[in-house]
Amino acid sequence: MAEVSAPRRPVSQPGVFSRSLTGLAQCLKWLLVSLLFSIIIEWIGMVFWWEEQGLAHSRQMLAMELNYLDIDFRRSLLTSDPLQFAKDLAGRFYHVLFELTRLADLIEWVTPVPNAGEEGFRVTLHHTYRPTAEFILAAMQMTQVFAVRLAILILATPVFGLFALVALVDGLVRRDLRRWGGGRESSFVYHYAKKTALPLVIVAWVVYLALPFSLHPSWIILPFAIGFGLTVTVTAGTFKKYL
Repeated sequence: MAEVSAPRRPVSQPGVFSRSLTGLAQCLKWLLVSLLFSIIIEWIGMVFWWEEQGLAHSRQMLAMELNYLDIDFRRSLLTSDPLQFAKDLAGRFYHVLFELTRLADLIEWVTPVPNAGEEGFRVTLHHTYRPTAEFILAAMQMTQVFAVRLAILILATPVFGLFALVALVDGLVRRDLRRWGGGRESSFVYHYAKKTALPLVIVAWVVYLALPFSLHPSWIILPFAIGFGLTVTVTAGTFKKYL
């Protein structure tokens, strides 16, 4: 007598809410990785590459990033004052990371040189903090540089949308020409281009946020936006001819 096989249970697919939470968690993860990487590179540079500049290097980077906004990014579709938007975002980062956590108060309490004969926990912390003071302050300034760069990327988001829109139209036109002209269909190219689009945007954000020196945002945003547009047009152009 043949055995009756047990019915297969349907595999549950994640819903829209769970996919949204997963995507948000991935974004936060990559932002944190970029911030930590930029701080570590700054510390390494203070030891080996810009030892003479020291803490002034991160301070100069912050001034340069704000200068780019003040000169070349005075208008945006998302805000009427991009420079103030970046300053507000940097201020919020500082408030949340250093004021709410009382880290700024701790540094202010530990920094003064102990009085003669003073003993206690503050003296121990002062001797521990003193050799690493520049590195800690550099990390705080790099956090603000990170916030300003994040503001620039947020303001540059419409650029990716514009390139994607133009590329989508071009790709759909080429798809129709291929459909009515009897062109060949390549699912390999379609799937490869589809998988490449989102990583290009992620790489653009990570590279710019973790860059150890000041560079005009256009040198990062435009090449990656063009690459993103190319992947969109290839994806739309190689989409299957018949639905």
